Amino acid sequence: MDKLATLWAFVRRRKYLITFAAFVVVVGFLDENSIVRRVGYANEISRLNSEIEKYRAEYEENTERLNELAVDSGAIERIAREKYLMKKPNEDIYVFEEDIEK
Repeated sequence: MDKLATLWAFVRRRKYLITFAAFVVVVGFLDENSIVRRVGYANEISRLNSEIEKYRAEYEENTERLNELAVDSGAIERIAREKYLMKKPNEDIYVFEEDIEK
């Protein structure tokens, strides 16, 4: 009984500190919108935004190539030669190692 009275006196004296500590634990770790989850979500949002920017740049580049193909009739031939190493029957193709690395 003496230990219970001592514990109760401790709780009565420090009830605000205990309440604040319980609040920090609940909000920081246990809650659905805890700080730990919010930091994880913020990291995921920044990663997804950078991925969006990468795909947006790729889209703009592909749109530019498509417009180039629609306007220039020789562009298809140039792309076939550069990217797919196609050639005309009377031509020889020389591939340099520097070109392969790109």
